[in-house]
Amino acid sequence: MAYKGRDHIIFHVDVNSAFLSWSAIKRLEEDPSSVDLRTIPSAVGGDIKTRHGVVTAKSIPAKKYGVKTGEPVVKALQKCPDLVLVKSDFTYYRSCSHKFIRILEEYCQELEQVSIDEAYMDMSHLALLSDRELIDRARIIRERVFHDLGFTVNIGISTNRLLAKMASDFQKPDRTHTLFPEEVAAKMWPLPVEDLHGCGGATSARLHQLGLNSIGDVAAADLGLLQSVLGKKAGAYIHKSANGISSARVSGEKREAKSYSNETTLSEDIDLTNYEARTPAILQRLSEKVAGRLQKDQVLAFTITVSAKTEDFRRHSRQLTLENSTNRAEDIFHNAVYLLDQLLRGPEGLLTAGHSVRLLGVGASHLDKSGYRQISLFDWAEQNREAFEKKQEEEKKQKARQEKMDRLDKMLKDSRQRFGKQVIYRASDREDRD
Repeated sequence: MAYKGRDHIIFHVDVNSAFLSWSAIKRLEEDPSSVDLRTIPSAVGGDIKTRHGVVTAKSIPAKKYGVKTGEPVVKALQKCPDLVLVKSDFTYYRSCSHKFIRILEEYCQELEQVSIDEAYMDMSHLALLSDRELIDRARIIRERVFHDLGFTVNIGISTNRLLAKMASDFQKPDRTHTLFPEEVAAKMWPLPVEDLHGCGGATSARLHQLGLNSIGDVAAADLGLLQSVLGKKAGAYIHKSANGISSARVSGEKREAKSYSNETTLSEDIDLTNYEARTPAILQRLSEKVAGRLQKDQVLAFTITVSAKTEDFRRHSRQLTLENSTNRAEDIFHNAVYLLDQLLRGPEGLLTAGHSVRLLGVGASHLDKSGYRQISLFDWAEQNREAFEKKQEEEKKQKARQEKMDRLDKMLKDSRQRFGKQVIYRASDREDRD
């Protein structure tokens, strides 16, 4: 169940061994037969030939040898003589970071990027969800980053920035962890004091001298004692942080959505045998969700996209740019049906090739925020159909009434000619006769 009183939900997303991961991906792109750096003791930094400089990133296998970020390369090589060193490539890293942030923006409009490889996401619109549901939402983001970009991230979830950051630093890689206020005592207080975010080497050394070895020790310590040793501001900060108190605000400006999408993991894979029976209802539901969000934000979209994830966890997509922008569910649905049929059942379709599909998605992008839409003749006819039909029906009834009156007048005229003017008269003429 959701924790009563939660007003904020913050995700902290951190790329696992960012520079090392990105270097590994670049190396595999250049030579698919090469060894994945993430699977062997390796590190980024220093001069490869002279083996001077410092380690800027390390693989998990290198960490097992005691290799640390920021230490001299020569010292790292003493710990692990077989350590593979690679040169950094910040142009490529910035490209990876840009793609990473673009994905996060699809899930959150209020986002603060704090470094090249990490960001805070204000997910307070999910505050009523249970812990399990929040973890599932984070899993979707993690899977999206991995399958689109090839690297993993950790996501920490809490009600404030500090605890979300602490949670993302728990067991790695490719994990989601929660650290809500009610979990601080069990999950955070047993950790060594140097693991507290914002507690540097000099500060942790002073705390150890006071016999404060765990975060829990600092949380229970006298505030005055901490301030007397660390200074007023630093002591107050460390004491509050150890007790899980921090700002929940994500200070990034609210970002306008650049695209809208919804996707769903299927309870049963789709193949050629059940494609026609299952896909229409799924695409209809996804299209309605995307249309609803477009309409809520009063924007239209020119480009419709469908995506599918196959049984081997690879993501594939097709898109189509429309002549006129739209935010109508029926427009999105009809184009999604066409695109998915091409993607899955075309001559080179995924299902045709023997794959099955475990996830489907529908998206809308290339947004039109003018609020105006140039309509086609068919759109105009559809919008005016009801009024046109109503007018035709009224004209038909008027014509029938007129024909009836004409017949009555003719009958009256004929009767008067045969039997005299006083024999038959209109009811409206009775008062004059009386």
